[in-house]
Amino acid sequence: MAPVGYFEVCLAVLWFVCLWGLRKYRAVIINWPVVGMLPTLLLSVGRIHDNCTEILRSTKRGTFKFKGPWFVNMEILATVNPANVHHIMSANFQNFPKGPKFREMFDVLGDGIFNSDADLWKNQRKITHVLINHQRFNRFLVNTIHEKVEKGLIPILESVCKNSQVIDLQDLFQRLTFDTTCILVTSYDPGCLSIEFPDVPFAKAMDDAEETIFLRHVVPDFLWEFQRKIGFGAERKLKEAWEILDRIIGKYISMKRAELKTRNEEHENQENCAADLLTSYISTEEHENQDLKRDDKFLRDTILNLMLAGRDTTSSALTWFIWLVSTHPEIERKIRDELRSSMPAEEAEKCRIFQVQELGKLVYMHAAMCESLRLYPPVPFQHKEPLQAEFLPSGDFVHPKMKIIFSLYAMGRMESIWGKDCLEFKPERWISERGTIKHEPSYKFLAFNAGPRTCLGKEVAFTQMKAVAATIIHNYQVEVVKGHKIAPNCSIILYMKNGLKPPASTCHPHELLVLSTLFV
Repeated sequence: MAPVGYFEVCLAVLWFVCLWGLRKYRAVIINWPVVGMLPTLLLSVGRIHDNCTEILRSTKRGTFKFKGPWFVNMEILATVNPANVHHIMSANFQNFPKGPKFREMFDVLGDGIFNSDADLWKNQRKITHVLINHQRFNRFLVNTIHEKVEKGLIPILESVCKNSQVIDLQDLFQRLTFDTTCILVTSYDPGCLSIEFPDVPFAKAMDDAEETIFLRHVVPDFLWEFQRKIGFGAERKLKEAWEILDRIIGKYISMKRAELKTRNEEHENQENCAADLLTSYISTEEHENQDLKRDDKFLRDTILNLMLAGRDTTSSALTWFIWLVSTHPEIERKIRDELRSSMPAEEAEKCRIFQVQELGKLVYMHAAMCESLRLYPPVPFQHKEPLQAEFLPSGDFVHPKMKIIFSLYAMGRMESIWGKDCLEFKPERWISERGTIKHEPSYKFLAFNAGPRTCLGKEVAFTQMKAVAATIIHNYQVEVVKGHKIAPNCSIILYMKNGLKPPASTCHPHELLVLSTLFV
């Protein structure tokens, strides 16, 4: 373990003195001697997404250069400029990989698709694209979602209505998407979505890991690297979470290998195998894509990356969407009318679970979901580093030691991108004059990434979101408990800071929204 230098100690003391002196003030961008803008950044962590929006809205080019402490590698260019986004994500993609610093910050994800670059990333993306778009997996997806809604979500909501309870829908959605993602990836159901609301160590470990990764973005590298070496603070929490993730994923892999070995010994037809992604990865490892070594390390990294993508982003999107719809009665009415018009008249006033196939033509609901994702993107920021120095379209100079941050949250709130009504929840902006969904370029609407790294699970996410949202909006009336402040959290995934729930003194641990059934 490397000793702490005198300079590092003095710097840390100076930071805390600055923070103490400014603790009562709203963050103002000041470039202090020695410590740079770091005190401002740390002071604003509690509302970093909104502060970033305010700063970038005040700039002319949609860029802001953050200066960290002297002699510390902490130079960041924050940008919401669509031309910069297009240049980095598409036009000059090769010069902006995830890079070694990104991999170090997200080290718990290993060599998974989110961390990897070059050939390793290309090979992973190629095989994952094939597996996710296979007809067998799509059938498995549809059946899994329908069963979880019918046998998991509905019984809980019915119990809530029957007993006049309140419930934390954010927690509920996390449990739902955790179960469905785990089934789709491994075929194993952890049983997280149940009326007992059991503790799930895997889910808690993922939350802890995400919180630590976020903190790594807002403190100097040497500080969190030192904490990691001595096992202190958030880094200790990450280490413990990492061990839990490895143990549980390792168990899934061992179970799957044993299951497939038994099937092979019994000469079962390959077509009868489960359609989950882990089965597909293992079953094809001997004769497909030899450039990709699919050992237990690869499987572990792949499972964790897919779990992060499937559980967190979808549950975040559902939480913000249901909250926005429930607080905009006219939009809720339009979605409800569209749902009723999509079914036979005799069924329109009955309690109903929608089939996935029925939801594909719902224009207004799709538009409302896009609008929700614009305002509350599940991944609120992205991080890039250039390989070679160059000038961006905005005129800003970037070099290999500089981090480039896209604020997706701020992009959705830019008048220069979305107009003067950019802060409004307005699904109509996504509907063309012909009544179809209006396409917006990915460098403007970045919720599903852009360029070669465009999200592979986009359709999977929309399928699950529509199935869950349609069931809730058609069958239940959601009422937000009064007095609860809604604000985004500080993490790599955009959740509600305290959950969607009333004050702790007036609710139980899982309370959040009052629901009542529309149809009896």
